[in-house]
Amino acid sequence: MTLVLEIEYLTGVAFAAQGPDTGVPDWPPQPDRVFSALVATWGARGEQACEAEALRWLEQQSVPMILASETEPRTAPSVYVPANDFETPKGELNKQKWYRDFLAKGLLPPNPKDYKRALGVMPDHRERKERLFPASRPHDPVVRFYWEATTPDEETFAALAVLAADTAYVGHSSSLTRCQFLRREAIPSTEIQSPARRIYEGRFDELSRDYKRYVDSGGKVCRPHPGDRVPPRTNAADDTPRSYFSPEWLVLEHTDGEMPDIRAAALLSKEIRDALLSGYRQRGMGDCIPSEVSGHTQEGSPAQMPHLAIVPLAFVAYPYADGHVLGFALVPPRDSKLFGDKDFLQAMREIARYPSNQERMEDDRERRELELRLHRFDLRLSPTFAPSKRSLDSAEYTRRAFTFATVTPILLDRHLKKTGSERQDEIITQVKSACVNIGLPEPDAVIPDKHSAIEGAPSAQPSGNAPEWMRWRLPASLTGRLLTHATIQFSCPVQGPVILGAGRFVGLGLCRPIDMETRS
Repeated sequence: MTLVLEIEYLTGVAFAAQGPDTGVPDWPPQPDRVFSALVATWGARGEQACEAEALRWLEQQSVPMILASETEPRTAPSVYVPANDFETPKGELNKQKWYRDFLAKGLLPPNPKDYKRALGVMPDHRERKERLFPASRPHDPVVRFYWEATTPDEETFAALAVLAADTAYVGHSSSLTRCQFLRREAIPSTEIQSPARRIYEGRFDELSRDYKRYVDSGGKVCRPHPGDRVPPRTNAADDTPRSYFSPEWLVLEHTDGEMPDIRAAALLSKEIRDALLSGYRQRGMGDCIPSEVSGHTQEGSPAQMPHLAIVPLAFVAYPYADGHVLGFALVPPRDSKLFGDKDFLQAMREIARYPSNQERMEDDRERRELELRLHRFDLRLSPTFAPSKRSLDSAEYTRRAFTFATVTPILLDRHLKKTGSERQDEIITQVKSACVNIGLPEPDAVIPDKHSAIEGAPSAQPSGNAPEWMRWRLPASLTGRLLTHATIQFSCPVQGPVILGAGRFVGLGLCRPIDMETRS
């Protein structure tokens, strides 16, 4: 038996964006968005215990498949609306309450400038901000979700049916809907598609806490973070050579704090891994951290299988690029299910917090942030699958190409033993072996160099008179071996990511495609 949720957009238009900072419509509706709508209905209906249990049951089921038609984006101009709350610059938040107290008593602040600023609490005087309302016009307004081989008991199905019947909109409140749960024998064999995001166990409790926070704050919007990413299906017939690294990355976007130079990125990558391992320990899973994450077996020896790499994402490969780091990415092994693993998600939620109430008053975006402390650096990194900057897009590193060049230098696997021209040949041999070690064919040509072919990437070795900070900083276990940039050419197109050398798991040897299959 198959559980089916049918959603009809009554106006023929679906209002939804892929994220709070984008004007791109989100179609088809994703399971996490639909689940949020059902939880909102549960709250509006009085938070019935039987309905809560039904939603907890639903979040534990397999990822549903979606049947949805093609769509056309609806064009609409930007509009300007009053901000949800009166906002003040940093340092003036304490004054905000003072202004409101003055107005509540019918008094005016003594300073005319203070009076003008105080008017900002009044709706008619609030600053208007640009807003986009992206929308889609589907060819067929009916969308269906299929949970294959899923049969709820009668009580659970009845609770889900009532919730669906009372769900008047999905996404934006203007996306009016008719929803119903059904039971069918099978799912359609054609035009079915996998979602991009999924529900996870514990999602209901998170959303219900957000709902209570919304009520307690007097109606201040608390946007939940998106559901977990579902890796896209790959074409089994595609025989393009691939490394053992996955093209699906979880990006940690830099949001606040002083970011160190890219030459210290390997130290930060190790710090991020240590923070993640601490998340497992805080959840009581310190004795069962998977080697896919830690890089070590339970006995403490180095893992022989591929494991998680953490790479810096910098502003490079563009005119005037300066190589400053914009964030980091968690890169699991290819075909890994790490980002859907319950233990991994719990560990991430343990170390990634929500912004404070004061921070929400200054910025209405609701995103989890990971706090890191390294020497004198205090950083905030926000986990996301939809980063706001192009330089943070994994596609910039995972495209097919004949030629790749290093953004961060390769740390050679072994110490060099030869000198002169033989030394150069030894470097080339080690770089070719590094390609084979990650599952790629041996390249046709390797051109090692002190400098990178990528605009904005720092040199592997500073000049003799350069200050100490211009040298690459490495974890203690990796010091003493040569760093080199390289341009690498293959005889056939290769699918990235390409991350090479002994330091690949801390972001060294990160390569970027530079020809995009243009070779004749």
